[in-house]
Amino acid sequence: MAKLLGISGSLRAGSLNTQLVKEAARLFDAEAFTLADLNLPLYNGDVEEASGIPASVQLLSDQIKAADAVVISTPEYNKSISGVLKNALDWVSRTEGAPWAGKPVALMSATAGRAGGERAQFALRLCMMPFRAHVLPGPEVLVGGAQNEFDEQGRLTGEGYVKFLGQLMEDLKAQT
Repeated sequence: MAKLLGISGSLRAGSLNTQLVKEAARLFDAEAFTLADLNLPLYNGDVEEASGIPASVQLLSDQIKAADAVVISTPEYNKSISGVLKNALDWVSRTEGAPWAGKPVALMSATAGRAGGERAQFALRLCMMPFRAHVLPGPEVLVGGAQNEFDEQGRLTGEGYVKFLGQLMEDLKAQT
């Protein structure tokens, strides 16, 4: 059994991306699952120089390093990833020990729009490249019209979405 870290690019309490991460974790069936907290201070080099890495950022970096695999779900804001997610990636890049290096990572997205976050996922793949993570090539999980794709228990309902997410989680588990 593996340790799975979930990262949602949305801070919203009712976030569809957080629901998608939790559904991925359920299908992955990890020994331990942790949902990361991206409520971090905005990256500022002056703050880093004066005070070092904030404890909340170091915790996230340590969680990435300790996980056997990571799932990231991103909303699509103006054709890219959320500022919250980009800020977290920028902060973690400043920590010691290259926590992402060689780490198996699965990407997914949930959006209100029809495309399901296709451009955001592409942008996220580009953002992950410098970290040398092992980002799985697919299957792509792009949940469009996501507000209609989860039941009251937070389970994904669309047969195709469940199939692709299940395959992605099988592939991710095989990398651990």
